[in-house]
Amino acid sequence: MSAAPRQTELLPTASARRTWAVLGEGVRASRRTVALAVAAVLAGGAAGLVAPWVLGDIVDAVAAGEGMDAVLRSVALIAVAAVVGGVFTGLGGWFVGRAGETILARLRERVMDRVLHMPAARLERVRLGDLLSRVGDDVAVVTAGIARNGADLVVAAATVLLTAAGMTALDWRLGLAGLCAMPVYVLALRWYLPRSGPYYARERVAMGERSHAMIGALRGRSAVRAYRLEAEHEGRVGDRSRAAMDITLSVFRLFTRFGARLNAAECAGLAAVLVTGFWLVRADLVTVGMVTSAALYFHRLFGPMIFLVMSFNEVQSAGASLARLAGVADLPAEPEPDTGRDPEDSSLRVEEVVHTYGNGAPPALDEVSLEVAPGERVALVGASGAGKTTLAAVVCGLREPTSGGVYLGGVPLAELGERRVREHVYLVSQETHVFSGTLLEDLALARPEAGEAEALAALERVGALEWVRALPEGLHTVVGEGGHTLTSEQAQHLALARLVLADPPVAVLDEATAEAGSSGARRLERAALAATEGRTTLVVAHRLTQAQAADRVVVMDGGRVVEQGTHDGLVAAGGRYAALWRSWQGAPAGQGPSGTPAALG
Repeated sequence: MSAAPRQTELLPTASARRTWAVLGEGVRASRRTVALAVAAVLAGGAAGLVAPWVLGDIVDAVAAGEGMDAVLRSVALIAVAAVVGGVFTGLGGWFVGRAGETILARLRERVMDRVLHMPAARLERVRLGDLLSRVGDDVAVVTAGIARNGADLVVAAATVLLTAAGMTALDWRLGLAGLCAMPVYVLALRWYLPRSGPYYARERVAMGERSHAMIGALRGRSAVRAYRLEAEHEGRVGDRSRAAMDITLSVFRLFTRFGARLNAAECAGLAAVLVTGFWLVRADLVTVGMVTSAALYFHRLFGPMIFLVMSFNEVQSAGASLARLAGVADLPAEPEPDTGRDPEDSSLRVEEVVHTYGNGAPPALDEVSLEVAPGERVALVGASGAGKTTLAAVVCGLREPTSGGVYLGGVPLAELGERRVREHVYLVSQETHVFSGTLLEDLALARPEAGEAEALAALERVGALEWVRALPEGLHTVVGEGGHTLTSEQAQHLALARLVLADPPVAVLDEATAEAGSSGARRLERAALAATEGRTTLVVAHRLTQAQAADRVVVMDGGRVVEQGTHDGLVAAGGRYAALWRSWQGAPAGQGPSGTPAALG
């Protein structure tokens, strides 16, 4: 398989305004649950106002010399209010959590929908670490914020608003005194937010870079070990982990200084209430009980206010992650071309295709032209880096050529659109994923309406029925993660059976037998021949026996077609393919001339 440098890009991040708009869309979609949540939270908050008010009345009652009956009635009222407040606060928290999880679930679905429907050419350019951190880390951060703090944040905000209203209801001057704390809170937030926001955005990017380094090392672990690059990759992961950690520590230091400013706000507010209350009582404008209630109300604000401002630490982080998710969710859906033209047949035509990967790399394909007749089987042969896999990807529509064009049945792939290309051209690659579920469900991914009889027929056609029947539950055996593990050969059998079920007119096999051993490769080659019988087939040949079985062999080198013809004709011509064939014939069965597994790329 050719390896060429790729230009990568980061997925977009939504602006603050657009992030709020996406959140608002989610709220409107769950308006009934949100309305119930708001009503329950407000009822619970209102019930919480009863205790401070009644305690102030008790102070005035005692000062007036009233008996124990008045005190007991007040205590009973406080108890009833506490029970009612607890019930409604609990209900409010449950509704808030339900609404939040529903909104986030819909956002996750939008993100996954955009990623899964992203054009293959663009998906190839996206940095893998950035993509994984968004659908993994960012979703986890937002989910944790909603699950852990979402309900408490809403309850705390409602408590602050209702308590401030209660203080003002006692006496407007006491309410204004309590508001003296707000400028200090606002100044603290204005100091903290502009400094912390960029840190959180940089932290999410740094975590994406760390994921990218880790995934790259894990995916290329064989090459890393072969070239003894473990220390270099460990150092790279360590550097990016330290960069993320340094940002986190900087935010923590900033947050500690933020806490000191919050304590100053509490001191200023409580002092203002007590001093104002002293002068109002002295002027006989309010009672001692009213000042007591006001002080208790303000004290009641300590917990919710501290929780709200302290939660900005996680709110900022969740907000940065939400903006990254909203950026992906806002990606425009790719319109499908509406030409109305259908391919006339299953022929393929490649006209002077050039493809470069950027970064100053030489062309992976250099003015390649090729025609494949309906039902013809063509094998692509060449050394690693010759351009075989790139050509196969261009034919499948996974990569857009830099110039030139690819035609299916006389219709350009660009006019067909990605969805219709997938209906006509089916790719079986070297890397086959086995999805978690029953073997029948895994097969039916190619054609969901396929029944058990059709699945068995497809397995029989590729020669896989024997090992499938040997499974504990046959077609109903759970495979993939957490289930029965399939061998590389069995996974490729599964991929070829999917090809039979999908029944496309054109098949592209990109080293589809490369992962199996020598005997397994021969079985898979027979399975591939059976699966592609009667179809227009392009084979990226890993072994020359695949080329020998093809109708025509195309030899590539340096991104160009240098030879093509039948196997016998090219061997007789004595050119480059003949040299490859002689070298292959001189090696032991299943081995290349150097004693390593015989392969061409």
